[in-house]
Amino acid sequence: MRKIIHVDMDCFYAAIEMRDNPALRDVPLAVGGHPERRGVIATANYPARVFGVRSAMASARAMRLCPQLTILPPNITKYREASQTIREIFARFSQVIEPLSLDEAFLDVTGSEDFQGSATLIANEIRRLIFEQTGLTASAGVASNKFLAKVASDVNKPDGIQVVAPHEIDAFIAPLPVARIPGVGPVTQQRMKALGLHTCRDLQKRSLEQLAREFGNWAPRLYELCRGIDERPVRTEREAKSVSVENTYPHDLPDLGACIQALPPLLESLERRLRRNQHAAAIRGIFVKVKFDDFQQTTLERREIKEPTITNYARLLESAFDRGKRPVRLLGVGVRLESEDDEGPQQLELPLKR
Repeated sequence: MRKIIHVDMDCFYAAIEMRDNPALRDVPLAVGGHPERRGVIATANYPARVFGVRSAMASARAMRLCPQLTILPPNITKYREASQTIREIFARFSQVIEPLSLDEAFLDVTGSEDFQGSATLIANEIRRLIFEQTGLTASAGVASNKFLAKVASDVNKPDGIQVVAPHEIDAFIAPLPVARIPGVGPVTQQRMKALGLHTCRDLQKRSLEQLAREFGNWAPRLYELCRGIDERPVRTEREAKSVSVENTYPHDLPDLGACIQALPPLLESLERRLRRNQHAAAIRGIFVKVKFDDFQQTTLERREIKEPTITNYARLLESAFDRGKRPVRLLGVGVRLESEDDEGPQQLELPLKR
């Protein structure tokens, strides 16, 4: 049985800014783009979250929710320096490390002899060293697989730890909302709600055959995750699952025609990124992302289409636009890549819930 730790820094970017400027510690703070330039919040501290400010939220909306919010521009160099220190701490305890971003990672400590092999004690020592060397707090989840460890790391945030022992898995997983399952986005969540599926316990009551009728090829993965089963190993080299580009426009695109006219520069950027990453041979589908002026967002994917052409994206965009039929503030285009580590498909073919 594996021993997996998921370490997740607490409001990482904002925490670094608070560390470096103590006057910011007790005020609502976010790191992100300027509200007047259609910026987006990257992260927010906990005083800001009380007002409903969240990552990926438009900065202008965040200011409406919290007029006293301080928004600082990102300082990526400073954040990378802190991340490097944290990763050096990880490397003291395991060489099997899977970084997910600058501020979180999985560690497999199954064979570790540190602290008599206790993953819980290792996780607490990692958290202690992070605070000692960076002045930042981290939360951790400890479990027998990646899915459980990641969910657990969010339970006692900030500056906390949650351990899910093997005999505790059933009690831990059953009451979890379906939204905690990877691949269950807002659209899928609404569909599950209509089916009376609110928690993992509800999903557990459905047979594999019943799930297959509703969710197709995703059913076996869903069947396992709702029972806390996840056999994915911690990978030291993460596979890219998609390549995409997007743009937030200074003025809303008023209609479908304007959106289609905006496709060529997006496709040019996507093609450059594909050439740079040499992923063209691995394409297994294309997708578009649309965010309307009311901040409703939808993504539409076609896995049977493997050619990232203007014609194909225009057809996909037409269907995605029909879900909102409103002016558009953001467009994105991308491709899905072959991967051995899929979290399950997105249920993207359902209508946008308004």
